[in-house]
Amino acid sequence: MLRTRPEPELDRRIAALALPALGAIAAAPAYSLVDTAIVGHLGRAQLGALAIASTALTMTGWVAIFLTTATTSAVAGLAAARAAGRAGRSAGAAYLVAAAGGILVAAAVAVAAPWIAVLLGARQEVLAGSVGYLRAAAVGIPFLYLSYAGNGHLVGLADARTPLRIAVSANVLNVVLEIVLVYGVHLGLLGSAWGTVTAQAAAAAWYGMASRRAAVRPRRPGRAEVAALLRDGHQLSVRTIALGVVPLTTTAIAARLGPVALAGQQIAMRVWFLLALALDALAVPAQVYVSSSLGAGDRGGAHRVGRRCLWLGLIAGIGLGVVTAALAFRVPALFTADAAVRHAAAVALLVAALTQPMAALAFVLDGLILGLSDYAAMRRAMILAIGAYVPVAALVLAFHPLGLPGIWVALGLWLGARAALLGRRWRAEFTPSVR
Repeated sequence: MLRTRPEPELDRRIAALALPALGAIAAAPAYSLVDTAIVGHLGRAQLGALAIASTALTMTGWVAIFLTTATTSAVAGLAAARAAGRAGRSAGAAYLVAAAGGILVAAAVAVAAPWIAVLLGARQEVLAGSVGYLRAAAVGIPFLYLSYAGNGHLVGLADARTPLRIAVSANVLNVVLEIVLVYGVHLGLLGSAWGTVTAQAAAAAWYGMASRRAAVRPRRPGRAEVAALLRDGHQLSVRTIALGVVPLTTTAIAARLGPVALAGQQIAMRVWFLLALALDALAVPAQVYVSSSLGAGDRGGAHRVGRRCLWLGLIAGIGLGVVTAALAFRVPALFTADAAVRHAAAVALLVAALTQPMAALAFVLDGLILGLSDYAAMRRAMILAIGAYVPVAALVLAFHPLGLPGIWVALGLWLGARAALLGRRWRAEFTPSVR
C-alpha cells in the first residue's frame, strides 16, 4: 500500500532536509551515547546510575519537545502563508516558554532527584550516583529547552543545516570535556554530567545567534502566540508523558532484573535509539513539507510527500534492522569490559533489530500528523498504544527469565500499535480527496 513511483525531485527535497536534520535530532541521544561509552569503563554501578539518571533526563527533554515540534509547524505554515510577523512572534513565544519552563523543570529535578531515582529502581551505590548525576545535569535543562526552541524556529524555515553544524560542534565539545573531566581531572560520573551541561550551554548560545540572523527573526510574542504554544504544548505534553511511560517502565523493569540487565539495557537502548534517529530524521521533511503544502492550500502535494516519506522510511527501517543486528556482536565491547553486561546488551540488540521497521513507520507518521497539526490524534494514539505494551511488560516483571528480550518484544508491540493508529488517522485525512 505504501509503494510509490520513483520521484527523484521529491526525493532530493526530502533528503536535503532529512540528512542535515539527522545531526540535529541526534544531538541529545549522542550526548547520552558518549556518556555511556565513557562512564561504562568506570564500572557496573556507575553505568547503572547513568541508566537511571539518563532515563529521567530523557523524560524531561521529551516533555518539552513541543518547543521544537509545535514551533516547526507554526513557523512553516505561517511562512508559507506569507505571514512573517506572526511566524516571528511564534518563534519568540517558543524562546520565552523555553527559558521560563526550563528553569522550573531544572529546580524540580534537583529537588526531587532522590525520589525519582528510587522510583526507577535505584538502590545503594547506584542510588547515590544517579542522584548526584541528576542534580548536576539539571543545570543544563534550560539550555536544552532553548535549543529546542531554536531548532523549531530554524527547521520551520527549512534550514536544517545550521542545526546540524550546532549539533556536531556541541557533541565534539562534549566528548573532549567528558574525557578531560572524567579521566583527566578524575571527577568520575559527575565529570560526565558537567561536560554535557557545558556543551548544552554552548549549543543554546549558538541557536540564539542563528535565530537572530534568520530570514524571519524571533519577535516579541503577544499573549495570543504564547497561549497558542501552551495550548499545543499541553496536548503534545500529555502525549509525551504517555510516550515517557514506556522507557521509564522499561528501565524500572530492567533495574529489578538485576545490575547486569540494567547495564545491558542502557547500552542497548542508547545504541538502538541513536540508530533509530536516522528514521526519525524523515519525520522532519514530512512535517515541514506537509505544513507548508497545507499552508499554501496544496493538499495533493501534502499527500504525495506523506506517501513518499513512508515508503522511504520503511526501506530505511529494514536496512537499519540489519545494521542493528550486525552491531550487536561488536558494539557492546566499546562500552564495557564486563563480559556479562556485554552479553546482555548483545542479546537485547538482536531482538531490538526486529523493531526498527515498526519504529520507521511510527516516527514518519509522527511527522505527518504533526504536519496536520492534529495534536489530539497524536495524544490519543500514544495513550492507546500503551495497551499493546503493558501485557508483555507485566509478564517480564512477573517472570524474570523473559529478561531483556521480553522487554524488547513489548517495545516492538508498542511501536507497531503507534504506527497502526497514526496510519489510520493519516488515511482518514486524505482518502476522500484522492479517490
